[in-house]
Amino acid sequence: MAELNGQRVGSIFLVRKSKTVAQLRMLILTPQARSLGLGARLTDECIAFARNKGYKKMVLWTNSCQRMACDVYARKGFKLVKSEPYRGFGQDLVGETWELKL
Repeated sequence: MAELNGQRVGSIFLVRKSKTVAQLRMLILTPQARSLGLGARLTDECIAFARNKGYKKMVLWTNSCQRMACDVYARKGFKLVKSEPYRGFGQDLVGETWELKL
């Protein structure tokens, strides 16, 4: 969880996908918390935690329109491994799967 001036402004989840794979879930920041480096810091904490627990890989799924988050993932070493269109939330979207070898 991320806080700014005593207010919760973001969170991220890390879950076990398998014995060797951790899955990053739902990186979310409030509008006032964006572009402050908090997304990168939350991602760093999850990567460090996964490495400490012995996971060999991290995966995540997102939408291509989440450019700021995708930029964070790319800077942290995640690689885009799959991209496919789907219909969701009443519109045409592109889902992306990213991976990071730990």
